[in-house]
Amino acid sequence: MDLPVDEWKSYIFQKWSLLPKSIQDTISTADTLKDIFLHSSSLLQPEDEAFLKSLASGYLMGKDPNAPPFYREEGNKKFQKKDYVGATVMYSKGISHARPHTADISLCYANRSAALFYMDEYEMCLKDITRAQMHGYPESLQPKVTLRKVECLVTLGRLQEAGQTIRALESNFAAKPTVAAAQFQILQRNLCRLKMKVQERERLSATFPTTLTKIFEDLDLREMNGQIPCASSSVSLCMDPLRGRYLIATEDILPGELLVKEDAFVSVLNPGERPPKHHGLVSKWDTRVTNGDLYCHRCLTHTLAMVPCDGCSYAKYCSHECMQQAWGLYHNRECPLGGLLLTLGIFCHVALRATLLARFEGASKVIRKLSGEISNRDMCSPESENPVHTLRSDLGEESEENGNIVQALIPGCDVNGKYESNYNAVFHLLPHTEHHSPEYKFLCALSVSALCRQLEAADSSKPDAAAPVLCSELSTWGVAMLKHMLQLQCNAQAITTVQQTALSGSEETNVTNSRQVRLATGIFPVVSLLNHSCSPNTSMSFISTVATVRASERIAKGQEILHCYGPHHSRMAVADRQQKLRAQYFFDCSCPVCQKEKHRAAVGPRWEAFCCGRCGALLQGGDVLSCDSTSCMESVSRDHLISRVQDLQRQVGGARKLLGNGQLEQAIQLLLGCRHDAESFLSPEHSVVGEMEDALAQAYAALGDWQKSAAHLQKSLQVVEAQHGPSSVEMGHELFKLAQLFFNGFAIPEALNTIERAEKVLLVHYGPCSDEIQELQKMKSCLLDSPPI
Repeated sequence: MDLPVDEWKSYIFQKWSLLPKSIQDTISTADTLKDIFLHSSSLLQPEDEAFLKSLASGYLMGKDPNAPPFYREEGNKKFQKKDYVGATVMYSKGISHARPHTADISLCYANRSAALFYMDEYEMCLKDITRAQMHGYPESLQPKVTLRKVECLVTLGRLQEAGQTIRALESNFAAKPTVAAAQFQILQRNLCRLKMKVQERERLSATFPTTLTKIFEDLDLREMNGQIPCASSSVSLCMDPLRGRYLIATEDILPGELLVKEDAFVSVLNPGERPPKHHGLVSKWDTRVTNGDLYCHRCLTHTLAMVPCDGCSYAKYCSHECMQQAWGLYHNRECPLGGLLLTLGIFCHVALRATLLARFEGASKVIRKLSGEISNRDMCSPESENPVHTLRSDLGEESEENGNIVQALIPGCDVNGKYESNYNAVFHLLPHTEHHSPEYKFLCALSVSALCRQLEAADSSKPDAAAPVLCSELSTWGVAMLKHMLQLQCNAQAITTVQQTALSGSEETNVTNSRQVRLATGIFPVVSLLNHSCSPNTSMSFISTVATVRASERIAKGQEILHCYGPHHSRMAVADRQQKLRAQYFFDCSCPVCQKEKHRAAVGPRWEAFCCGRCGALLQGGDVLSCDSTSCMESVSRDHLISRVQDLQRQVGGARKLLGNGQLEQAIQLLLGCRHDAESFLSPEHSVVGEMEDALAQAYAALGDWQKSAAHLQKSLQVVEAQHGPSSVEMGHELFKLAQLFFNGFAIPEALNTIERAEKVLLVHYGPCSDEIQELQKMKSCLLDSPPI
């Protein structure tokens, strides 16, 4: 997904293996990125481009006039089953394939407005009705959507507009009846009903004025940082030869304090599972629901009312304004290349979009500098692009140069020493060219070269210069794209969101699981300054394309601000963490938790511990585990116990399948049997024990037995706390789920206590604007307003 499709990777790696050793050596030892790009680009042959085009052609990115009726029918089926979310997605797919101002697009918009109406999404419903009418919705069907419009206006309290719409519809009936007598009578009855509804709402509005609802908004940065505008004043940028650039606390920082709030310089939506290729087999239209169907391709806002690009069926947006902004910034160049960009992967797409955005910052001089004689070694040196005279910017040291006092600069800073989230900062992120394998650099260079040639071909097909040209020297921009593609392995930031999935089968008493999913890949120059720790002191979350970094614990003045790059000590053993960090980020972690775990690797974490089947004490050792109790001589093979764990995991997986199929009692019996078996050799804090208890909580919630469900979830919480800690974001999500169970069971004291605990944890990690915090506030308000029993 990040890299090109497997077929293209295999093809390029084979091409590399067949090159003469002299050419391999030339590329491997090339001193500049320009040389790597030019040498590799010269080897791209027409047959290579033809093979890449054949891969890209498998993705249907254009408009297909036969698709809208298919998707509209699929949407109608889901609508009849009252699956309104599924219906909106199918109608949206139909809209994305339809041409503007056609019956197809107007019918899909109108149908989607009906689904949105039944979901109580009245504002979005109104917009879709307007879009349907704008694209030529049939006159014979106009009364139907107009009545829906009135319903929305009345519900939203826009009574004057509702009255005007009713009068206009009545006038239209009188002047030009367009419906049969029976239908006319039905419409007249609906009109009378709506008029009475308007009059009733007007009377109520006069008696009870509308009250303003307080909306929680995220906290802004406490005080602006003069050196890093999107960071708090409580942090400072520093640099030394070992750690490179990094951030430290300039004062004591409390848990939950907002340290960085940065909008991505560039981001590209993650398409999720790659769209199925079409080679004339089965159906060519995809009915799966992906991130691309639910989130705006520019700002990543969640929406069920997508507005498509007029030129392709892939790009979709939350509004016409977002669509226009994306078109002006980059999509006018990307639109005809959709299949190619999916084939080449997200990293190549981000690299292209970064250079397209650079045009608007006048970055040509910066990029041309890149194509000069800058060696790979210098490119990777923090000092290469700026006259750095000292390594610690916070010391305020100055040096004499030509009689002038020059403030020491850190790479990525401007001449005034300010580090902003702009292309200059992106340009100075390290590509680590010397660490990448020659094969990988060859793959990236040829992928970028092929993309550049397609950009040139697209430009030549538009002699009227309708699309702005990147640069007269596209190869120069190709070198920039190559640099960005190499930067991304260490500097790409996954943009995530927390999605809620139903735990129980009842919509009225819905309990949800929280799951973090990756939405997009972005570049955040300020966030990239944070060094890694397997036990970080910050927590990161996202609002649209904005990254927020908060202190997850107390940070003392002078302490470094640290972020986890993925391998966290609560999720991965020390050896596995080191291997992943070395492979992706080219360093060995020496954080305190790694140092501590290396010295006690034989013990292992509590959530992987085995216990003695005879006395219950912990087992310790290597291949053969022995009881920790001096009075017990029990020993057992580690492999035997691991085999038992794997068998339990298979059974738990089977139980979850039974739950998904609604076979609740069978699932409970299987899980209770697993739990009985686990008690004979697993620690009570073992992660598999937590999985069993969580599955039992889900089963009893589906049965509506909230008391039993909460009891099992509380046991699961003990495992989560042991593995992730009492203040972890994982603990916050589980407490949120437990609060829902107590709320549904109307256990008021327990619910209020759990809500308070969940709020305390989640506020630190997400701030007050998170969906979970606001849901907790609603539950608390409801419980406090409830009459005593």
